[in-house]
Amino acid sequence: MIRPFTLAALALISALVLAACGSSGSSATSSSYTPPASSTASSSPRPASVVGTKTSSLGTFLVDAKGRALYLWDADHGSMSTCSGACAQAWPPLTATGTPKASGQVKSSLLGTTTRSDGSREVTYAGHPLYYFAGDSAPGQTSGQGSDGFGSPWWVVSPAGKAIQN
Repeated sequence: MIRPFTLAALALISALVLAACGSSGSSATSSSYTPPASSTASSSPRPASVVGTKTSSLGTFLVDAKGRALYLWDADHGSMSTCSGACAQAWPPLTATGTPKASGQVKSSLLGTTTRSDGSREVTYAGHPLYYFAGDSAPGQTSGQGSDGFGSPWWVVSPAGKAIQN
């Protein structure tokens, strides 16, 4: 009886490993971080995104409802996002189908949306499209701060809508 059980266990483990290694297309980055469903353009976004604040050694910066840091990109001029493809894989946009909601020190009057090239609506703050960083693996983590990924720096965003450049 041990042998059939062992074979069944090995078959189950093999199936799980194969499922975990399944291809979802090529990617320029690998990370243990999985962006929330509302942040990826290809998934079904929630009706509204909540933007709040967190305070750390960087100061007070914008986060999503789960406490994940939100960034702006210096390459974006105006509210139109210029991050797509591999860029959007490393820096997933915060998207929503409804009106974004303010929490904490976030000013409702500075929240808005812009339409991305794929037709999804990206949340903006003070005119800046907002992104996550795929390298952040925990709420409040700011590993992308000051990164020069894709040719321009990325910064967490203050409640005033400015880049925090610490």
